[in-house]
Amino acid sequence: MLKKTLQWRKDSNIDSILDEEFDVDLSSAAYLNGVDRQGHPLCYNIFGVFENEELYQKTFGTQEKRSHFLRWRCQLMEKSIENLDFKPGGASSLLHINDLKNSPGPSKKELRIATKQAVGLLQDNYPELVAKNIFINVPFWYYALNALLSPFLTQRTKSKFVVARPAKVTETLLKYIPAEEIPVQYGGFKRENDTEFFSSEDGAVSELIIKAGSTEAIEILAPEVDTTLVWDITVLGWEVNYKEEFVPSDEVSYTIIVQKGKKMGANEGPVRNTFRNNEPGKVVLSIENVSSKKKKVLYRYKTKKSSSF
Repeated sequence: MLKKTLQWRKDSNIDSILDEEFDVDLSSAAYLNGVDRQGHPLCYNIFGVFENEELYQKTFGTQEKRSHFLRWRCQLMEKSIENLDFKPGGASSLLHINDLKNSPGPSKKELRIATKQAVGLLQDNYPELVAKNIFINVPFWYYALNALLSPFLTQRTKSKFVVARPAKVTETLLKYIPAEEIPVQYGGFKRENDTEFFSSEDGAVSELIIKAGSTEAIEILAPEVDTTLVWDITVLGWEVNYKEEFVPSDEVSYTIIVQKGKKMGANEGPVRNTFRNNEPGKVVLSIENVSSKKKKVLYRYKTKKSSSF
């Protein structure tokens, strides 16, 4: 297998692939972003971008275009390897997240062919470099496609597959990835160019469990005037009543409504808000669990003198 891979690398000029540029911009189709709980680099594969017919045809329309796609995919794998650490105890493999939301179905012959070729290429020439393959927003047709590809996969490869329906995306990703490393569109707290508010040095996300039918409050203290408070909060599966208030320390002052109470539906994304105080007090985030199941709350916050932001 090693001899075949070395020959393939030589025949395909893989050692110079990092210097190549491709006509079609596929940066939105697959990219590296963050690390999991074990330090494995995260590679996102976004199949929904190929819902765009023009991009689909540019990428898969002919055998030559499919060959370019496979070469681009190998280039991304080579870039990914540069982020691995092969020292003892290092993260020597990737975690792949495959988002199938709005993905063209298996009726698209060209995509089916390219997917099958890509799976074979990566399995044969980059073995053991993927720790887990997580499929999210999985539609019903995925199971038919999986049955089609299954004969071409080794049992070890299949054992690395994790599948999540749309309602379970955040919950599934949290098993492997901390909330601060999960992009906001998947229910986490990671936002592009977010260093103004939160950075990697700001510490981990806190958790809170709310029993069915009960209410909990998170308090963010602001003892000094002219402090800016910023917070991220999400409830897995939401279906709770939620409100935000500023409660002054001076009992004769009025409570300020930051976010009036509202019923949060099951598909709500994470909430971010900020508040700047004119007097000492605290921001209170209230969550009332009106469902019959316990709920997990994830949150983080930061306070700074307003001039620091």
